[in-house]
Amino acid sequence: MTNPALEAFVGQLGSELVMAEVLMSRHGSGFELRHVADRLLSAEKLLVIPVANLREFAQFTDAGDFRPLKSAPNLRKGWRAVLSHNAELGIALNKLHPGALADCSACRNTSKPPVTNYREFTNRQTGMYRITQKLSDAQAAEAIRACCHVRFCLKQRLWSVEGLGADDPASKSIIPCLEPCALLLEFARTVVRIEQQSSKAGPHAGQSDVAPEDQPVANRRIAEADFNDPENPRRRRSARRWR
Repeated sequence: MTNPALEAFVGQLGSELVMAEVLMSRHGSGFELRHVADRLLSAEKLLVIPVANLREFAQFTDAGDFRPLKSAPNLRKGWRAVLSHNAELGIALNKLHPGALADCSACRNTSKPPVTNYREFTNRQTGMYRITQKLSDAQAAEAIRACCHVRFCLKQRLWSVEGLGADDPASKSIIPCLEPCALLLEFARTVVRIEQQSSKAGPHAGQSDVAPEDQPVANRRIAEADFNDPENPRRRRSARRWR
């Protein structure tokens, strides 16, 4: 059965296309995928990854850390996948970047992409994430700038909050981000708690133990989604506004 979204994507592919860190190249009627940083390496120097194994391969960084965000710029290098036809390309891309093809299709040829902005998204949250509604627009904008920075996510953010524009297309990849993700929601929850501590105990409360972003931290591995860790990169970036 033909997938219209996939066929339209392949029609715009040309000889090659980069999706986040994945370089797609045509090879006859098939395709090859590899990390864009490996563009100039000969095929013999790259490990062939079967399509069926791509999802598991993309789960971890070169250092062995779990990748909770598949659009993070930490995809492993040194591999390639050889695909025989369009359908196999669709399967491979959905393993590396789940939902990307569908989101690209939803945004194609429309002046109004189907986005869900921060307020609309958080206003329907219940339970432990209801607290994310408490951030002011300025606080939410700062949290979004920190959490969705190109250092941490390559998706092109189309949603926003009052006072903050969408991502510049030139700064991110072709993958659109249509609504806040679970990682952003958890980060916003952390920022609310920090703001509450600050209002009770002074302007620097909750951030005094956070190293400036440009200073090295202890030589240890920090989980990407562990926002309770003061040295988490997103927390360090966000902490600039408290200094």
